[in-house]
Amino acid sequence: MRLTPTLIDGVVVVESESAADDRGSFVRTWCRDTFAAAGLDFEPIQESLSRNLKTATLRGMHIQGAPFGEQKLVRCLRGRIFDVAVDLRPDSASYCRWFGLELDESRDAALFLPRGVAHGFITLSDDAWVHYMIDTAYAPGHAGGVRWDDPAFGIAWPTEPVVISDRDRNWPDHV
Repeated sequence: MRLTPTLIDGVVVVESESAADDRGSFVRTWCRDTFAAAGLDFEPIQESLSRNLKTATLRGMHIQGAPFGEQKLVRCLRGRIFDVAVDLRPDSASYCRWFGLELDESRDAALFLPRGVAHGFITLSDDAWVHYMIDTAYAPGHAGGVRWDDPAFGIAWPTEPVVISDRDRNWPDHV
C-alpha cells in the first residue's frame, strides 16, 4: 500500500497493490498499521455506498461540521468518477485549495480526506458506485456544504453536471 500526500495537507492518495492469479485478484484496501505509520489516525466506524445511475451526476461539496467532523476514505467500486477535495480549514496553509483525481473500478486507488475538507465528485460513467469508509457517525444536524462551482475554489470539473440535487445546487458560496 502506497500513501502519497497531495497539495492539501492531510489529503492522501492511497494506492493498493493487487495480487492476481488464475482465480482473480486480492487487494488490501485499508490497513490501520499502514495509516498509523504515515501519521494518519483513522479508525472507520461506518461504511456507505453511493450508487449513481447516470454520467455527469454531481454530489457535493459536502462536509460535516464540528464536533462531528469526518475523515473519509473514498473509492470507486464500479464505473468512473472525478473525485474532489476542498480545504475549508481557515488555519491551513492550503485553505480554499482543491485537489481532484479520477478514480475507477480498475485502479486500486482511493482518496483519504481529513476533517475540515469538503468532498464531492462527478460521475464519468453510467452506473458508478462510490464506497466510503468514515470514522464518525453521520449527524444530520451538522451536515453542510459549499457550492460545487464556487469561484473561491475554481475547481476544474471535467464536465458540467447533468444530474444534481437541489440541495447540492443551492449550497452557499464559501466566502
